Amino acid sequence: ATFIHYRSTALHRHSCTPVTPEGTTMPARPIDETEWLIEKLAGFLRIPPSSVDIDRPLAEYGLDSVYALTLCGDMEDEFGIVVEPTMAWDYPSVSAMAGYLRSEIAAKASS
Repeated sequence: ATFIHYRSTALHRHSCTPVTPEGTTMPARPIDETEWLIEKLAGFLRIPPSSVDIDRPLAEYGLDSVYALTLCGDMEDEFGIVVEPTMAWDYPSVSAMAGYLRSEIAAKASS
């Protein structure tokens, strides 16, 4: 449980409210799904976001089912949608997941 908690905590850093050097919060901006996923993956792997290939299957990065489930939970928290646990297998790359997120967010907004 501690291992999973560590991963989850490390992956949530992108969802923090941005703060200026003066200590004031910056206005919220819409979250880009691709950027959000790149930041999550890079944070987990401890690599620069620019090293993430959005078309490379996540399994090739060595990510396992525990990470996939953590990512599903993070998506639910961040975007307010329900994400099936099989999402990482159905949409195995950052670009595929981002497309899935956009369609789910749009569907939620229109309902």
